[in-house]
Amino acid sequence: MCELYVKADPILYESRARSLRIHGAVTKIRLENLFWDILAELAASDGFTTNQLIVRLYDELLEYRGEIENFSSFLRVSCLRYLMLKKTVGDRPPLAIVEKSAA
Repeated sequence: MCELYVKADPILYESRARSLRIHGAVTKIRLENLFWDILAELAASDGFTTNQLIVRLYDELLEYRGEIENFSSFLRVSCLRYLMLKKTVGDRPPLAIVEKSAA
């Protein structure tokens, strides 16, 4: 069983930092390459670039939780949840956008 995991291409678990701009502030996010690939797939499936998706997730998380403690971990969990939904709902799980409440 372990061969399935230990024979994975090391490039998949090599981490890479990317710089992106969130509302004018430049920030770096470090994730393993496999997570970057999943984020790119998720973004493309909903017509976003990876950076656009990340900014959208950041905004929604901030709106929903009020603060962001570990955004990189949140992105990793989002990738895993996407894969779980993809497995149970089909090829393209919908991107659930948190709607702003009417003021």
